[in-house]
Amino acid sequence: MEKDIVDYALEYARGKDVEYAEIRAQSGKIEQLMIKNGVLDAYLSAFDSGFCVRILADGGIGFASTNKWTKDEAKTVVDLAYRFAKTAKRKDKIKFAEEQSVETKWSVEQKEKLEDIDSETKIKHFLELDKELASCEVKVPARMLSCTINLTEKYFVNSEGSKISSFVPRIGTYGFITVSEQGKNEQAYEQFGYTGGWEALKEWRMNEKLIRDAKILRNVITKAKAVKPGVMDLICGPEVTGIAAHESCGHPMEADRILGREMSQAGRSFIYKGGPFWIGTRVGSDVVTIVDDPTIEHSYGYYKYDDEGIKARRRYLYKNGVINEFLHNRETAAKLGTRSNAASRATNYDREAIVRMANTFVLPGDMSEEELIEDVKKGVYMVSFTEWNIDDKRFNQRYVGREAYLIENGELKDPVARPVIETTTLKFWSAVDAVSKNLKFDAATCGKGDPMQGIPVYTGGPSIRLRGVYIK
Repeated sequence: MEKDIVDYALEYARGKDVEYAEIRAQSGKIEQLMIKNGVLDAYLSAFDSGFCVRILADGGIGFASTNKWTKDEAKTVVDLAYRFAKTAKRKDKIKFAEEQSVETKWSVEQKEKLEDIDSETKIKHFLELDKELASCEVKVPARMLSCTINLTEKYFVNSEGSKISSFVPRIGTYGFITVSEQGKNEQAYEQFGYTGGWEALKEWRMNEKLIRDAKILRNVITKAKAVKPGVMDLICGPEVTGIAAHESCGHPMEADRILGREMSQAGRSFIYKGGPFWIGTRVGSDVVTIVDDPTIEHSYGYYKYDDEGIKARRRYLYKNGVINEFLHNRETAAKLGTRSNAASRATNYDREAIVRMANTFVLPGDMSEEELIEDVKKGVYMVSFTEWNIDDKRFNQRYVGREAYLIENGELKDPVARPVIETTTLKFWSAVDAVSKNLKFDAATCGKGDPMQGIPVYTGGPSIRLRGVYIK
């Protein structure tokens, strides 16, 4: 990365009639591998480097990027971004919320540096994992294992005086298995993510998790029975709590969605100015607090500063059941009369930074899972999900269980086959009457934008208990 070119581009932009200018450079090495049924199906190692320019002029925003590191090219992309901003001729002028400048450097510690682990070692690790899956007591005829490693260096400067350098190593893996029993098939998917080094592989214990999944799927095929439809209690494990928090709290609380920018791409939010839901509106019970927190060290969605140079902090989205704050970048914050809370992220230098989640989860309570269960006369414990759906306003939703059990008189009974809950955001979170203390996270890749940007995040939370919901 040639920081002198970035600094040159900023000075050139400052010489124009701009209200604001920023240059964001990014250099990254990516390594990917995929194992299918014991065979190395694909391996990729690549390097990409470039920078983007964003300019605010006459109330319009211009964005341009390049992977050519010359001063002439820097002038070209600055001129292009400036022209885009000037020719927008917006009636509703864009402004950015005021922020103080920052000069800092930050990086993520690795116990075992990803760049020091050779490709043969990485491939061997996943081949051995596949071998364990293939030889376990459950028949797993189809197995897919994948690993992606990103080593990302960034350099951000803006016309207000900010200058931020960072280095972030990140590793993500997933396993997809198919179990076959009695002529029937069931599938499970697990994703793991970590900001840090190779030490993550030991902590995850992927083989144990996937072999356990295989045994659960076998039980679903051979032992599980459909639940008799009706109104009953529901306990959601951390995986189900996490997807519900991400989809029915995280996404609808993105301020660009609320303001309608995403309407033609991915829908909007059930929260909007003049509507029935806004800051201060109750959307859940008192025990429901959902936060989005980029500052959890080594989490998949970890960062210290966002891609607009704003320091990260915990954001309280639903607080004690009440809509509390939205996820903001500087543009949406200015429109709604507040400050950015560092929710601006981009996947690469050639993508515009947009409002994104990081690690969205329900805050834990003080009860144990056993205490949640023992107070249920009739219900279902949905440990994990095999399917979820939610509408483009993030209000009407459906979750289908993968591992699930019947609860009778405070005790777990037989496994339940694919229990389904269809509800709304309001009904779901309002039905929660108790929250356990067993906070757990799952890695995920959140898709948003056009062109699409898949951003690393955590979902998660504790187990929660919902009273009187319809399950079929």
